[in-house]
Amino acid sequence: MTNRTTSPQKDGRVGLNGHTFSQNGTVSDSGGKLQDGDNRKVGLGKKVTLLRGISIIIGSVIGAGIFISPKGILKNSGSVGMSLIVWLACGILSLFGALCYAELGTCIKKSGGHYTYIMEAFGPQMAFIRLWADLVAIRPAALAVISLAFGQHILEPLFMPCGVPLIAVKLATVIGITSVMYLNSMSVTWTAKIQIFLTITKLLAIIIIIVPGMYQLFKGETGNFEDAFNMNTMQLSGMPLAFYSGMYAYAGWFYLNFVTEEVENPERTVPLAICISMVIVTCCYVLINVAYYTVMSAEELLASEAVAVTFAEKLMGNFSVAVPVFVALSCYGSMNGGLFALSRMFYVASREGQLPEVLSMIHVRRHTPLAAVFILYPMTIFQLFVGDIYSLLNFMSFLRWLFIGVVVMGLIYLRYTKPDLPRPFKVPLFIPVVFCFTCFSMVFLSLYSDPINTGIGFAISLTGIPAYYIFLYFNHRPKWFHRALEECFFDHI
Repeated sequence: MTNRTTSPQKDGRVGLNGHTFSQNGTVSDSGGKLQDGDNRKVGLGKKVTLLRGISIIIGSVIGAGIFISPKGILKNSGSVGMSLIVWLACGILSLFGALCYAELGTCIKKSGGHYTYIMEAFGPQMAFIRLWADLVAIRPAALAVISLAFGQHILEPLFMPCGVPLIAVKLATVIGITSVMYLNSMSVTWTAKIQIFLTITKLLAIIIIIVPGMYQLFKGETGNFEDAFNMNTMQLSGMPLAFYSGMYAYAGWFYLNFVTEEVENPERTVPLAICISMVIVTCCYVLINVAYYTVMSAEELLASEAVAVTFAEKLMGNFSVAVPVFVALSCYGSMNGGLFALSRMFYVASREGQLPEVLSMIHVRRHTPLAAVFILYPMTIFQLFVGDIYSLLNFMSFLRWLFIGVVVMGLIYLRYTKPDLPRPFKVPLFIPVVFCFTCFSMVFLSLYSDPINTGIGFAISLTGIPAYYIFLYFNHRPKWFHRALEECFFDHI
């Protein structure tokens, strides 16, 4: 795999750090002399082992969701018992989806995740619509949500017992987003090492909550589980949003598929990492919610702005100051893992000719897709300052699960259109069928539960159709658009 190149013979374009990129992938200095990297290809190496793959998935899944979503799930499900059922159902459903992606990742050994699979199954137009929705809505909203949680929790110990000012939260959020993008642009190896450390940290944070919660349960603290299935407070119209909150907490199981080309032995590593990760995450999520309810009533949980912090204050005393720090590190790990994977999708889209060529260029010394890392920065900052965390969550979930359902429908479609495609890992057909049906059911019911956010999301995805014809179908892309983006990156890096 070589980098997209800009020939110095054509336009004299000088690459990163004064180096030029030749058409054959070799690296030369601005004088045209080949350096020590003579005839060396510049690309992304296979540095993702099984441990790093597990850390990417767990580190991306366990972020703010388990500390924010319990409130949304309980509110929309209507009872303690039903909220626990939603958590378990979302875990099983996520496992089904993860198994489908494991099959796709082993038979289509390309990076890019959702985008690549839609491209293979349904062609470039549908893939571009997904890419467009990712670029302008889904990914900036997802990064903004997790980053807001990071900003809230990292400042919590400094302002206790008072609330954190909103402007301070957003400033801390901007610093967090900037730092994680800088890290991903500097080194793949250090990004992976820090991700492993952050994954261990977030599992430690969950254990700190589960162990004392289970101790209270074994002592007989079961008062909050009485009348756990109160049917009077349940509302069917709220269940799609309850599932959205739960599925958001599990979201991230697909991120390893975004970096398939960098995975060692993907036929074995991808399905194994996905299965191990999802079992760990589901067990952690169900147990941590049981721990919450042993200490907090439903009313207390709904009134809490930070569920994990309230839990710690009631049970751990002064040690509760440390809990927001663990939560912030957990969120940072989710930001880091998600951005590491997403930058590869934009890198692949550029390689396919659907984004400006500069986004598929690799830094000659750091071997990172630097331009692809920073592409989300403007829209993320914009969404950060225009929406609250729950409206962003619901708005993002509609588009995310709509297209994930399309991807898994593509798996079924490929079973019939390409039956001879090698499939080292193959799931029973009922798994993608059930997952597809559930995704589309949630999407259609959400039009009733939250018509404004879902309507906006659907409208944004439809704008990808004219965008495809404007930027790609007619002469591929306006030259001024390509030149402007390329000059912007080369002038400022």
